[in-house]
Amino acid sequence: MSDPAIRYELRDGIARLTLSQPQRGNPFDLAFCAELRAHSIECDENPEVRAVLISAEGKYFSVGADLKWLAADREQLPRKLKTATADLHMAITRLSRCNAPVVLAAHGLVTGGATALTAMADFAIATRSARFYAAYSGIGFVADGGGSAFLPRRVGSRRAAEFVMLNQTWSAEQAVSYGLVNRVVDDEALMTEAEALAAQLAAGPTRTYGELRKLLLATFDTSLDTQLEMEARAIAACAKTEDSWNAIQSVLAKQKPVFSGR
Repeated sequence: MSDPAIRYELRDGIARLTLSQPQRGNPFDLAFCAELRAHSIECDENPEVRAVLISAEGKYFSVGADLKWLAADREQLPRKLKTATADLHMAITRLSRCNAPVVLAAHGLVTGGATALTAMADFAIATRSARFYAAYSGIGFVADGGGSAFLPRRVGSRRAAEFVMLNQTWSAEQAVSYGLVNRVVDDEALMTEAEALAAQLAAGPTRTYGELRKLLLATFDTSLDTQLEMEARAIAACAKTEDSWNAIQSVLAKQKPVFSGR
């Protein structure tokens, strides 16, 4: 039995998804996509998950698609891709719509679908040595994994088109300048910074984060009137939570709110 593509651990409210096939470069293949789907559903359904932290073992975060897998059977390739993207895209949908915010810690080479995963995350931290490689058009593919949706949101449509069509590689400094990642840290500080951010989020009002994530996801696709109505309904939903009511009382009492995620 092969090693899992992704190792899952829930501790202190943080669901840690660790890409765990470093000897292969943590590629995106059928097994990876299926495991990511399963873990994303767990993150969406388990109320104990209050933040998600995605990281990777080994020299690379991910080399992207497994080219040997793609080259194995030309006739079946379209079917294999539809199977893989069915799982991958469900995972992206679940992760982008669950209550728990997503933090991604990027290092080494971040290729293809891994760049889309970076763009999907609410917060992305990269090492100074990280490189982000589009890769898609280099093998005649379009962006998948939500890349065509999230890359323009993070970096703008012009910059996204340059990245994927011209098959660019961005340094960590370019990625933070363009908006793909939030900040760049020294290589040895990556997981310390990412864990601290995930812990901060896990201690916050989880259901409020969920409402806010849905609002931010909808903002480029809805009219002003619709967005305002969504805001009104979301803030009313927040008012029903224990976290919101207790926080109001705490602030009035000049105490620091403590959030339970409920």
